[in-house]
Amino acid sequence: MARIQGVELPSNKRVVIGLTYVFGVGHTTAAKILERASIDPDTRIKDLTVDQEGAIRDAIESLGLMLEGDLRKEVTLNIKRLVEINCYRGIRHRRGLPVRGQRTHTNARGRKGPRKQAVAGKKRPGKK
Repeated sequence: MARIQGVELPSNKRVVIGLTYVFGVGHTTAAKILERASIDPDTRIKDLTVDQEGAIRDAIESLGLMLEGDLRKEVTLNIKRLVEINCYRGIRHRRGLPVRGQRTHTNARGRKGPRKQAVAGKKRPGKK
């Protein structure tokens, strides 16, 4: 099983798909890496030689990509900065609401969590 950037790649998948298991590598970036390393994208990960794995690592390094832990840290620090300066996007992050202008009146259940059920008789507390 190949190990790149500290991530175990699944051995039965094609290399172009397996590389997307690394945080920060999508399909396009995986294709660029394989082109730079001159490896056929249809090769299975279990069929890679040690030299080809090294070529993939060199290609990632030559492209100067920020991946895995460094990228996660960068994203976290960016969000933390937005929250600290109290900008609109930071406030949305803090409240757990959609950040990029989506409507929240009827949607955004993934961001807001499951619906809260209304409790009967709770509309006007204190009045009889």
